[in-house]
Amino acid sequence: MSFDSLLHPDIQSRLESLMNSQVTAVRPVQAGYTAARRLVVSLAGGRSAFIKIATNEATAGWLRDEYRIYSSLNASFIPALLGWHDNGEQPYLILEDLSAGVWQHSWTTETVAKVTNTLTAVGLTPAPANLPTLESMRPYLASWQLVAEDPQLLLNLGICSQSWLNDALPTLIKYQDNANLGGSALLHLDIRSDNICFIGERVVFVDWNWACVGNPLLDLMFWLPSVTAEGGPPPEQIVDGDPHLAALIAGFWAYRAGQPFNIPGSQLRQLQLRQLKIALPWCARLLDLPVP
Repeated sequence: MSFDSLLHPDIQSRLESLMNSQVTAVRPVQAGYTAARRLVVSLAGGRSAFIKIATNEATAGWLRDEYRIYSSLNASFIPALLGWHDNGEQPYLILEDLSAGVWQHSWTTETVAKVTNTLTAVGLTPAPANLPTLESMRPYLASWQLVAEDPQLLLNLGICSQSWLNDALPTLIKYQDNANLGGSALLHLDIRSDNICFIGERVVFVDWNWACVGNPLLDLMFWLPSVTAEGGPPPEQIVDGDPHLAALIAGFWAYRAGQPFNIPGSQLRQLQLRQLKIALPWCARLLDLPVP
């Protein structure tokens, strides 16, 4: 049976050969914030698999970064790698199907603890060789100077006033620039609810293309604004927080949330704005600044 409209015949053929089983059904997965194509395929005998297919040069690069992690780690917090193909133009990953897991989260003391414990396990796991360092990513993460150069995109969001921003920027820039990013711990660096699956007793993190090594506290602190935005406790009820990392995180969202975005239907900017609405007041509280 052919599923040409969803699954290219070449990919179907390679998948069937790899899995030694015939594809019986294909359905698209509406998830993620990139243009990569996502499918769940059912196989004869009751098995299934998740396929993530590159659609452009950027998604091809991200998939190659992900594959480096999946092929190097065997841990309960990462999906099992079932297959990989890269023809130089359109790579695709075949992973464990997590459709039966819970993706819509109710942030209780128990579920928050499960994720924080899993993040601890990630940080204690020996990192694959040749991952980028978190420190090397500082120019990408530290964004308050970019906000200072073009503040209107942030001001248009109504998150803070011009006077608040003018007064706060020197402190925000100083703190982000002194954030401790060093260390050898493995980081996921994109922990948020749509990348977290509860399945059985496991907590599984997906989308590992930003994996790096450095200060593991950043993974936890980057995640917490989304917990609060989704009805969970405020960040300071989960961790005391580092004011330098808080400044880095708030600036990251502050610079991006108001930027134009050219992927039709994507909710990325709305996600970033929700993060910013929690991260900026949290940062202000940690830095003893007036809350905007």
